[in-house]
Amino acid sequence: MKKQIELGTSKTPTWCPGCFNFQVLAGVKNAISSEIAGGKKEDWAIASGIGCHAKIFDYLNLNGINTLHGRVLPTCMGIKIGNPNLNVIGFSGDGDAYAEGIEHLIHAARYNSDIKYIVHNNRIFALTVGQPTPTTEIGFRDKTNPSGVKLYPLNPIKLMLSLNCGFVARVFADVNQIEEVLEEAFKHKGFAFIEVLQPCLIFHPDLKFKEKIYNLQEKGHNKTNWEEAMKKADEFDYNIIGEKTKIPLGIFYQKERETFENLHPQLAELKNKKIGWRDIKR
Repeated sequence: MKKQIELGTSKTPTWCPGCFNFQVLAGVKNAISSEIAGGKKEDWAIASGIGCHAKIFDYLNLNGINTLHGRVLPTCMGIKIGNPNLNVIGFSGDGDAYAEGIEHLIHAARYNSDIKYIVHNNRIFALTVGQPTPTTEIGFRDKTNPSGVKLYPLNPIKLMLSLNCGFVARVFADVNQIEEVLEEAFKHKGFAFIEVLQPCLIFHPDLKFKEKIYNLQEKGHNKTNWEEAMKKADEFDYNIIGEKTKIPLGIFYQKERETFENLHPQLAELKNKKIGWRDIKR
């Protein structure tokens, strides 16, 4: 068993009691601390956006930036270009990632920089008290949509697969699931997209995910088969969850291709020398 190191901070969490973000934090801590064992915390960097998810920045004792709404991925790219030897992780909410930040998500999948990206998806703008996001189901009502949401929700898994993203996964906000998938993502060279389904206990509590979920890997899913991954992505369209709805979790697809860093000689040289641009003698 790998030795784990402490990644906590002195900050008192201000998430709502029972919030599933506590599960995400615990799973992330477990996975990262196991990876760091034998190395240095300085080899890791994080970025978060704006929203409930972003408070994770205060509770992880790692270098990084709490950046603007929707701008997590370009910030991660900037960190990675500055020092391609850093292990970079981005955290977003569904509003952060799929609304204002959707253009960055699309191009991050194309660029295939060696970044791991975790999206906390409670299908609601919780920090601003409950407005719908691009993954909110038809019929959801709030003060800004008293007659209910009319637009069909986005399916982020299908979007990422359509872009040939090299690592596409979805988990429930469970410590063990998050830790297991993150450990696989850390082994993957290239952009890794991991969505975490989590009900918001205050503004969207009636999402009965746990009654519908099943594990792709336990069912023998072939994660190297893109067509099969697309079929599995179709099983849950992020709309109303009916009795027959099945929600697959785990790694939908994984295939490595040349990373952004390896395609650029300047970055590849820094990686080979295990230094960042600040270390270059001028």
